[in-house]
Amino acid sequence: MENQSTAAGRAFQVDLRGVVDLLARHLYSGPRVYVRELLQNGVDAITARRAVDPDAPATVRLRPGPDGTLEVTDTGVGLTPAQAEELLATVGRSSKRDLDLGLGREEFLGQFGIGLLSAFMVADEIELVSRSATDPQAPPVRWVGYADGRYDLTVLPADAPVEPGSTVRLRARRDTDHWLAAETVVALAEEFGALLPVDVAVEVPLPGAQGTAWRRTSEPVLPWRAQYRDDAERTAALAAYCERTLGFTPLAHIDLEVPLAGLSGVAFVLPTAVPPGAGSRHRVYLKRMLLGTQVEDLLPDWAFFVRCVVDTGVLRPTASREQLYTDDTLLAAQEALAAQVRAWTVATLTSPSSTSRKVVATHHLALRSLAVVDDEVLDLAAQVLPFETTDGTQTLAAVRESHGDVLHTTRVEDFRRVAPVARAQGMTVVNAGYVYDADLLARLARRPGWRVRELNAQDVAQVLEPLEPLRELEVLDQVRAADAVVRPLDCDLVVRRFEPEEVPAVLLEDREGRHRSDVRRTVAEADDLWGGVLAGLTDATDDAPARRLVLNDANPTVRRLLTAAPDAPVLAAGVRSLYVTAVLLAGEPLRVREAELMNDAMGVLLDAGLSPRTEPRVPDETQEDV
Repeated sequence: MENQSTAAGRAFQVDLRGVVDLLARHLYSGPRVYVRELLQNGVDAITARRAVDPDAPATVRLRPGPDGTLEVTDTGVGLTPAQAEELLATVGRSSKRDLDLGLGREEFLGQFGIGLLSAFMVADEIELVSRSATDPQAPPVRWVGYADGRYDLTVLPADAPVEPGSTVRLRARRDTDHWLAAETVVALAEEFGALLPVDVAVEVPLPGAQGTAWRRTSEPVLPWRAQYRDDAERTAALAAYCERTLGFTPLAHIDLEVPLAGLSGVAFVLPTAVPPGAGSRHRVYLKRMLLGTQVEDLLPDWAFFVRCVVDTGVLRPTASREQLYTDDTLLAAQEALAAQVRAWTVATLTSPSSTSRKVVATHHLALRSLAVVDDEVLDLAAQVLPFETTDGTQTLAAVRESHGDVLHTTRVEDFRRVAPVARAQGMTVVNAGYVYDADLLARLARRPGWRVRELNAQDVAQVLEPLEPLRELEVLDQVRAADAVVRPLDCDLVVRRFEPEEVPAVLLEDREGRHRSDVRRTVAEADDLWGGVLAGLTDATDDAPARRLVLNDANPTVRRLLTAAPDAPVLAAGVRSLYVTAVLLAGEPLRVREAELMNDAMGVLLDAGLSPRTEPRVPDETQEDV
């Protein structure tokens, strides 16, 4: 006889304490969300009841007790004994509820059926007493769940004093008393339920043990949907709401509306600048229940100068209900919101007003980031955004109008290097060394009517006055010797006259020179194969130095230095000192090489200055006897 085996289905044994720990540590951000989940269950129940009885009361009452208890009562649809058996026997089941109540899943705030389970993060025991509002003959029911996975379900007498709706009672564990304290419950109810369309209130003790009072924590109308007498009153009310909710007084507000996503709200313009890349995090409500205060990716990166408060009835939450789930609807909503913020920005920049001036002064960096990706804003940015130039702060349009060409540097060090000289020669150079500026100017160079290019060393050198032929012959040997001193530094040397005469030397460098220097260094350091490849891709005969040190013959110190003999140690030391000075004037940090040059030069100059000298001979006729 053959051995036969049978397969029988077995149910998983779930450790509820482990599930609660999983929720607290990995799904929810912490125990604080238990109030949100209880409010959510209450609002869902009220929504279900009003579907069959539009005039039904819509209230949720929270009663923290002095003994570490919390009672949450709603006037929702309630449960019959059969529904309680079906829905509460398996924690986390929600689809049957939706079918029984005749509502689609989208009508509810909760879509994961684990709201009641979240209360185990603060309590070891949950009691639910409920009476159906749709079946007057059904008796009330009492369900008690325990953190170890057990539950009791009791049908109460039909005449028990239980009103239609549900009441949840919690008793805090010894280590979670503060989560059920009155002040904590009020704060959490105001945070999560401030915009709920139902009447939510918390019972709080009055000062001096004078009894209790109900503190309402919800608003009947969305702040941006409320009616006001005029725009000024609405602007003031929204500014006050921003101060209460986000903690700052906005420069302006932008109305938001995306019907596709059932979304409405307002974006508040920050009163202070924020660094790029900081990202923007927004306050998002789902069916008027707070989803999260730090929701990301609602707007593109360039919109980091605004903070939004929005409510949506269509966008889907993640499992933790603290971020938005990325799907096609969210992507479409993001595009629509970005377009609305952009439209407001363009309209503001094109209208001369105090708001426009404040926005430009505060958020020019954000506007630059938008100009990098938007041609219309790019044209506006050229008209209104401030740029540092050698003629002071100007717009790019003003530079073009005065000079035709827009010359710019792409590094702050390059701008500082040429600024004193260019300014003295009447040459206007734009500093595009800050974030977004180089990309913005590169895009502007492709716009019709603009001549934009990067400054190179030759641009500066050609405006400097060359030496007169006699003077050039006079210092020819010294210049050759000085050029030999700086050649090992990948630099050549010339002498010119320029203003201001207080500047003894200027160090010129451009992108092409840096590129040649980088290639030569890489070829020298690479192995034979890779070095040969690089050498083949570049001009092997081009050994022009990357930098040019221009000595100012109008400077007294330079003129004295050029009187030294070509082979005198003091000439070489002085040239090295001028090179390091030019590096410092350019705003560059001193590297080890420059520090060593300065030390060596100082040593030579000190030796020359401190060495014994022969006293000059005094003519006989002026000598006096000592």
